[in-house]
Amino acid sequence: MGKDMVPKRLFLTKGVGKHKERLTSFELALRDAGIASQNLVRVSSIFPPHCKLISRKEGQKYLNHGEVVFAVVAENSTREPHRLLASSIGVAIPTDRSTYGYMSEHHSFGETDDQAGDYAEELAAEMLATTLDVEFDADKSWDEKKEIYRISNKIVRTANMTQSAVGDKHGRWTTVIAAAILIFE
Repeated sequence: MGKDMVPKRLFLTKGVGKHKERLTSFELALRDAGIASQNLVRVSSIFPPHCKLISRKEGQKYLNHGEVVFAVVAENSTREPHRLLASSIGVAIPTDRSTYGYMSEHHSFGETDDQAGDYAEELAAEMLATTLDVEFDADKSWDEKKEIYRISNKIVRTANMTQSAVGDKHGRWTTVIAAAILIFE
């Protein structure tokens, strides 16, 4: 089973849902993300070697209703009116595609899409940098860190998928999700 269990493709998606019941708000967020009809199994955050990052539209073509799907999922919920919440998946892909990269999950309150997304990207890049022996200085600004990654020629790409929302003004549950969906075909 070993090599068959290494995903060949991956896509990022996001969604938001609001409802009086927390579980239903989560379901609505999954629907918005286009992954409500799959059985999600949460996995840790390794970007597989030789894996291709594809679009959500292309990735959904590989999914079947009721299928067990492995996913890295970031989720956050609130029923506090007007509270800003976010969920983000960060991705760091190495130049050497025969090795693995990293994904990170970030869930926060009070951060915009850009703030949460940048932070998730930074987390993934930091995890990858430490495994590749790229010097990482947590005190440097994000832009300076990106330059270090570029200079090292070991990290080819970072990206994020982030969903933020403002808590429902009537106190209904608001749920945001971001996910990386792993595909084996």
